[in-house]
Amino acid sequence: VQLVESGGGLVQAGGSLRLSCAASGRTFSSYAMGWFRQAPGKEREFVAAISWIGGNTYYADSMKGRFTISRDNAKNTLYLQMNSLKPEDTAVYYCAACRSGKRYGAQEEYDYWGQGTQVTVSS
Repeated sequence: VQLVESGGGLVQAGGSLRLSCAASGRTFSSYAMGWFRQAPGKEREFVAAISWIGGNTYYADSMKGRFTISRDNAKNTLYLQMNSLKPEDTAVYYCAACRSGKRYGAQEEYDYWGQGTQVTVSS
């Protein structure tokens, strides 16, 4: 599976962005998908995940109510709608594919990763 993120950029605090992750290769719908992020000087952290057909979603506590993960299996695309952005949301955002569908918050469960897209939130 090849993953390519897009949609990052510079936005003011309180604004919104929608990230996309285009998948190619093996069957997209066979994978649970996740978003992670890495801020400068910090470890990569879990943001959100979604099950194979999108019936179940999972979020890190700090993203609940602000971020929404979704997927369109017909388009082989994963999305992350980010609202009410804060400066602390500044990071490189990565999408990843998980074959096992277990432990969505654990990076080691993910088999494929994109190259990341930069999100910068100004105060």
